[in-house]
Amino acid sequence: MSKTVKIKNIKIGGGNRIAVQSMTNTDTLDTDATLAQLRSLQAAGCDIARIAVSCDEEVEACKKYTGVFDMPLVADIQFDYRLAVRCAEIGFDKIRFNPGNIGDERKVEYTVDACKANKVPIRIGVNTGSLEKEFVGMDRADALAQSALKHVRLLEKFGFYDTVISVKSSDVKTTVRAYRKLAEAVDYPLHLGVTESGADERGTVRSAVGIGALLVDGIGDTVRVSLSGDPINEIRAARLILQEIGIDRDYCEIISCPTCSRCKYDLKKVVDELKEKTADVRTGVKVAVMGCVVNGPGEAADADFGVAGGSGGKAALFINGKVVRTIKTEEIVPVLLDLIKRKITNDKVDI
Repeated sequence: MSKTVKIKNIKIGGGNRIAVQSMTNTDTLDTDATLAQLRSLQAAGCDIARIAVSCDEEVEACKKYTGVFDMPLVADIQFDYRLAVRCAEIGFDKIRFNPGNIGDERKVEYTVDACKANKVPIRIGVNTGSLEKEFVGMDRADALAQSALKHVRLLEKFGFYDTVISVKSSDVKTTVRAYRKLAEAVDYPLHLGVTESGADERGTVRSAVGIGALLVDGIGDTVRVSLSGDPINEIRAARLILQEIGIDRDYCEIISCPTCSRCKYDLKKVVDELKEKTADVRTGVKVAVMGCVVNGPGEAADADFGVAGGSGGKAALFINGKVVRTIKTEEIVPVLLDLIKRKITNDKVDI
């Protein structure tokens, strides 16, 4: 188990809940747009949000963001250690940088001293695109892990241990191998992600494969799904990954069969309506919507509620794996929604 690092009101590592992260893509100097996006991210369930800070003017703009949100804010710094120092001083909750891009050890030490003084954790972010020359030519996964370890030891040299680490590549296998190597070498919390994963379905799938493989192994303490476009989509994708891994169970899980000629009702329409009307459920409920009795009873066995279609416009209703009665197919949605509501409110279920 990794050690715990506290970022404002969020604890990362140590067996705490996996935190979901994202990053603003508005102009940091456009305070209205950035504030609006931060509000949207927080409302969507983002736990930690990152903001790129590239100049002194952007540091000044960030004074309007820090201390405003319950959601911790992270300053993303490249190259200029002075910006990292100033961001630590103005109230950012974490600093993300690659020590290899900051410069010599003296500059890293200044950054560390500022973070110590302001109790600001650091995320060491190593990507394949920012590897130092000494690691060029090595196996990419080894290079990522070795670079991260070099930077960790440098922070430790200056007495800093409030550290989170990431080693990202746009290649899924490289990413997974690098994190596995790192997890064997350190007990610091790990921030998972497949960098520059793309957009839409391919980017989501690429991230899900990489992040999911690591989470199944028990590796990772916080995640970001890096997608081109609206960062709200990153939060949605990350939440889905955590749900499918079984880490986040506070939602309405709907399983359904792919259908075949035995299905005699519009199963897809039922599933779509249930998904829409249970999107805001924050209690663990499992519902099985099956097309027929071939696999229906078995698939509904571990569901709270389920249905299996029959003939003549009828369907079998299951509660906790047992058939309780037959209902009309047009009654499936209202009956299941009523049962879900009763489970959420702990009302007695009338069979």
